[in-house]
Amino acid sequence: MDRKDVTPNSNKNKNGLMKKLGIGIAGGLIGGSLAFGGLYAITDMGNNNSSNTSELTPTDNSSDTKVSNVNVNVNSDITKAVDKVQNAVVSVINMQSVRKNSSSLYGGLFDERGQNGTSDSSDTADDADLEAASEGSGVVYKKDGDTAYIVTNNHVVSGAQGLEIVLHDGTKVEGELVGTDSYTDLAVIKVKSDKIDAVAEFGNSDSLKIGEPAIAIGSPLGSDYANSVTQGIISSVNRNITNQNDDGDTININAIQTDAAINPGNSGGPLVNIEGQVIGINSVKIVQSSDSVSVEGMGFAIPSNDVVNIINQLEKDGKVTRPALGVTMVDMTNISTQQREQILKTPEDVTTGVVIRSVQTATPAEEAGLEKYDVITEIDGEAIETTTDLQSALYNKKVGDTMEVTYYRQDKKQTTTVKLTIDQEALQQTDE
Repeated sequence: MDRKDVTPNSNKNKNGLMKKLGIGIAGGLIGGSLAFGGLYAITDMGNNNSSNTSELTPTDNSSDTKVSNVNVNVNSDITKAVDKVQNAVVSVINMQSVRKNSSSLYGGLFDERGQNGTSDSSDTADDADLEAASEGSGVVYKKDGDTAYIVTNNHVVSGAQGLEIVLHDGTKVEGELVGTDSYTDLAVIKVKSDKIDAVAEFGNSDSLKIGEPAIAIGSPLGSDYANSVTQGIISSVNRNITNQNDDGDTININAIQTDAAINPGNSGGPLVNIEGQVIGINSVKIVQSSDSVSVEGMGFAIPSNDVVNIINQLEKDGKVTRPALGVTMVDMTNISTQQREQILKTPEDVTTGVVIRSVQTATPAEEAGLEKYDVITEIDGEAIETTTDLQSALYNKKVGDTMEVTYYRQDKKQTTTVKLTIDQEALQQTDE
């Protein structure tokens, strides 16, 4: 997949998320450069449009242009969908410490740093203030007694030392991070439920149709523009989006593509269907191709079915446990023709797949008989062309599940059953 530059939808003062990424993240914003398109208005002639017009009567015989008093009551499918969910949409403010010089005349008004960008040596931890470092969006999806739960993007809360949640009416409440998953770029926050008056409903992302309406709601450019609504369509489904975030973690999203405008600050906000159900969590926007061609209308959201699976685990355990295979691997397409012929010795028509570079001891891969230089081409009968495909198939499994692996060992096609008995954390501990 070509590298593409992406505008993060959670904007940071330090421009860290605004840099060009392979496939970037959409996040929140305080400050940053903007690219504006033309302003336009769309009138949706929905189900029950009515207008009452009473022309203002001139008090004289002047020929000046007069203003008509027009009242329009628009009630369309779009407005109904927005009405249903918009009060559950919030802004998420990532609070981080900014050290201040105790001898500074200006106290906490300015973040005094040396020319090399580091804090003055006289700063102390006691002088640290929490200030807004970035902003994103989120959506309340559950109330359980005194607690309400919000889903957002992992990159929106990354590095946060505190979280402030701005509700739809402007009320600010303190948020507490429940758990994060960097691989799918999701996070769960909890707040007290006494001020929460709306909860969103998840729809079935597996039933989406290309071309059906899609509505994005969030805080582009930060909470000053909270509850902004943009409309588009579902452009595609099952788009594989892979990238490394600022922390070096791999993000892998089997995403919904939409042309609904997604801007910095929309990250973590909902993508909504015509019934007002959340069908995705906005995460990524591609702004430039690998050959520097600017693009428009290419936003991506994490499908709701995947979101529900992840947030249930985050609520329960604060993390996501994924099974480990126990191999290092490389895409077949990155192997030279000479290496294929002399080392792999696979049939000429095997041009895609995943080459095993090494097998760790006492792992499911070793126990299933997989070896170095085997080329995996299928998992459970589904074609595997890249390492991303293999990871996606593996991470759809749970510890204790089995999967059928089809592979080539030189020119012989073979199949084995792998029992996924350990998780990634256990594998990492074994390595250490």
